[in-house]
Amino acid sequence: MNAKPVIFVREGELSGQSWPIEGDAFLIGRGSDCNLILPERQVSRHHVRIRHEQGAYVLYDLGSKNGTHLNGSIISEPTVLRDGDEIQVALSVRLVYIGTDATIPLTFEPPTPAQRLELDEDQRTVIIDGNTLTPPLSLAQFRLLKALYDADGAVCTRDSIVETVWPGTEGIGVSEQAIDALVRRLRDRLAELDDFNYIVTVRGHGFRLENEKLN
Repeated sequence: MNAKPVIFVREGELSGQSWPIEGDAFLIGRGSDCNLILPERQVSRHHVRIRHEQGAYVLYDLGSKNGTHLNGSIISEPTVLRDGDEIQVALSVRLVYIGTDATIPLTFEPPTPAQRLELDEDQRTVIIDGNTLTPPLSLAQFRLLKALYDADGAVCTRDSIVETVWPGTEGIGVSEQAIDALVRRLRDRLAELDDFNYIVTVRGHGFRLENEKLN
């Protein structure tokens, strides 16, 4: 009897749980008819489907509102899955595909990816691949970056950014343009050490930090 591939929830409300992929089609989403039901509100009712086709398992995004990323890149076409692939659903849930050839213990936890960027809160400094950004960030820039860093890849809404960067103002006098300008200045400062786009704009939602170093 052939082993079944497994979907492991690495990040999200169901973190640490796993599901075998049964049959020729495995549906993932928020709907009650899904094989794997993800309770996060950002997830579409029918978000992605994994199909068994010609000996391979293929990932389909089902026209989801908030998109699907595979190993950090958004997908729009059916894509063959390979052992260890990371599927990010709606930028809020991280899944890992464990192929049929892998022998995974029940306590399996995928390795934590290396990070490009690190923070030193005491010195209010940013370190990228061992190099320190000088001069240090302004207080507002550092507060924004720390909020994104602490979110660990999840989206920070504009409202949450206002609360973090300008505490006590309740958003009074803080315009959309002020937030965008702060994000732009922070991107420019990070680019002094690395031209990688760390701060990703998620239209209609906010911003997130892309901080995983691909091997």
